[in-house]
Amino acid sequence: MTHKTIDGIGGKVHYWISIPANAAKYTLVFTHGLTANHTMYEKQVDYFRDEYTIIVWDVPMHGLSVPYSSFSYENAAKDLNAIIERENTGSVVLVGMSMGGYVSQMYAHMYPEKVLCFIGIDTTPFGASYYSKADLWWLSKVKPMAKWFGERMLRWSIAKSVSVTDYSYQKMMEMLAPLSKEQIIDQMDIAYGAFARECRDIHLVCPVLILLGDRDRTGKVKQYCKVWSKKTGYPLRMIHNAAHFSNGDNAEQVHSEMEQFIAQLGSDASKPVI
Repeated sequence: MTHKTIDGIGGKVHYWISIPANAAKYTLVFTHGLTANHTMYEKQVDYFRDEYTIIVWDVPMHGLSVPYSSFSYENAAKDLNAIIERENTGSVVLVGMSMGGYVSQMYAHMYPEKVLCFIGIDTTPFGASYYSKADLWWLSKVKPMAKWFGERMLRWSIAKSVSVTDYSYQKMMEMLAPLSKEQIIDQMDIAYGAFARECRDIHLVCPVLILLGDRDRTGKVKQYCKVWSKKTGYPLRMIHNAAHFSNGDNAEQVHSEMEQFIAQLGSDASKPVI
C-alpha cells in the first residue's frame, strides 16, 4: 500500500491506499477502533485489495496520526473527507469498527452524497435517543477509571476483552505496544468522552449493515446493536465465535457478509462524486 499524509485540522493524518491493477469495483474505507491503528484491517486488506480500491488510515490521536489537537468526531470526519477528496475515489463504502463506526456515521451524516453504504463492525449508533443519561455519564468517566489499572493489566484487559482467537489477542497487544499508559488513557478519553459530549441524533440516508460478534461483551454493545436494528430495520448479522474484534476473530464470515451486502448496491455506485 502507498503511505500518504494530509494536514488535518489538528495535525498530520496518515493514511494508506491500494488501487487494484484492473478497474476497482468500489472504494472501501476502513476506520479502526479505539487504541488500535490501520493494521487492525490487515486481513480485510489482503482479502479485498485485488478487486477494490482500499483506504485505511490512522484516526487522529492514533497510530502515526499524533500529535493531534482538538479531537472531535466531526473534525475526524472532515479529515477523512480531505483524504477522500484528494484521492478522487468517487462514492465510498464506509467500514467502521467500534470507535471507527462513530467516525464513519458522522461522515455519512455530514457527506451523504459521498457514501454508498456503511458497514458497522461491533459499533453502536450515533444517536442520543439510544443512551440514558447514566450511560453517557459512565462513558465520560472512563478516563479516571482507567487510571486505576496498572499498565500491564490495562493492556492485557483491553486485548483479552475484545478477542476470542489468539490472532486477535496478539494483534491487539501489538497495536498497544508502542503506546504509553498515558496515551492509552488519552485515547480512551477521546473515544468515550468525546462521544458523550458529541452524541446527538443523526440521520443516515445510505444503506447500513450491522455486524456483531456473538461473544461481544464490551459494555452494552450487543444490547445497543439489537435496539438499533429493531428501531431502524438495519440488518443485523451475528458473527460466529467472535468477540468485539470480530473482523479479526472470524474474518471469513465478516468478508462474506460484506460481499453479500455490497453486491446489493446499485449499478451507479462507482460514479465520481460531483
